[in-house]
Amino acid sequence: MKTLRLLIGLALVIGLVMTPNAFAAKREKFGVDQRHEAVKKELRKIKPSDDKVRWKMVMPWSKGLLFYDIAQHFADSVKLASGGRLDIKLFSAGELVGATETFDAVSKGSVQIAHSSPLYWKGRNEAFVAYASVPFGLDAEGYNIWLYERGGLEKLQALYKPYGIFALPAGQTGQEMGMFSNKKPTKMEDFKGMRVRTPGWNMDILNKLGASVSPLPGGEVYLALERGVIDAAEYSTPAINYPMGFDDITKYVIEPGVHQPGFQCDLMINQKAWDSLPADLQWIVKIAAKETQLWSNSWIENLNTEAINKFKEKIEFVTMGKETRIEFAKTAKAYLDEVKAKHPDVKEALDSQEEFKKDFAEWREQRGGVVPWPIDDYIAGKHMQ
Repeated sequence: MKTLRLLIGLALVIGLVMTPNAFAAKREKFGVDQRHEAVKKELRKIKPSDDKVRWKMVMPWSKGLLFYDIAQHFADSVKLASGGRLDIKLFSAGELVGATETFDAVSKGSVQIAHSSPLYWKGRNEAFVAYASVPFGLDAEGYNIWLYERGGLEKLQALYKPYGIFALPAGQTGQEMGMFSNKKPTKMEDFKGMRVRTPGWNMDILNKLGASVSPLPGGEVYLALERGVIDAAEYSTPAINYPMGFDDITKYVIEPGVHQPGFQCDLMINQKAWDSLPADLQWIVKIAAKETQLWSNSWIENLNTEAINKFKEKIEFVTMGKETRIEFAKTAKAYLDEVKAKHPDVKEALDSQEEFKKDFAEWREQRGGVVPWPIDDYIAGKHMQ
């Protein structure tokens, strides 16, 4: 009897293994990699050659900033993957063109490529800011999903197209620190009269709150704080801020960085230069850009763990209360609604981001309460972030 049961069981196992649809789901497959079918067509275009391509890359970053390292990482990845066929030489701000001349240099074809952030091109089109950093907007995870899976990248590329530029995301540095300050604002009214350094829409929002705001370049922030020209400044993440030494000349950091839940960098490529690349090099650039996007966030966040502890040795962290954050969000929403009403491109981008946030909300809610705090902290009741 045991032998019979064993044989029947073995037959069932063999049947399951041999039947192609034995484990078929009750519904059709959920999700398809759209690129798979495109690859077949792309392969017909690819005709590798031994031609060497040399590009110049400019940027608004100084060589000492980690943003420069992100640009270098991308260039290195392209060089490795292409076997040296595409070699990109980096020029930091001021070496070839000034920081504010980066956009025109690529648009006019003076150089082939730049590493930057859409945030800096607010003057060209207000909507560029939406693809870089929105107060109370998308975080690193949100930008990745929205850009790659919800049509954000296609919208960004359409925004650049009139300027003769092809764009790709290439660097996500996550949530930024709040403001380094010699004042201790904890309520909305405390921001009135403060002289602050911040760019983008946060500049306009703080001005509405009664602050006096200037978008000083990164290289000028330290001296402005030291000399008392400004009372407070935000710049970037802990790892990027730490070498700048703001904790030497300020007493507080006002957290959290609601102005930039995520900060997005990109590549601007002259359209003619892009079109002249062989198809295989274009794919190498695209894949290297995506690899840089993933690597940069992991790299920066890991460095942040050390930098934030170094900051805490010298400076007091002040957390804005819940009611203050709510008032800040109300002011931000009112301002962004005004911008959307004036600029259709802004409305398209922000409405798309809000739609994604609403769609994602249920999953965010259901997966909540499992924040990876140290296990002892979790056991003690620390569950939410």
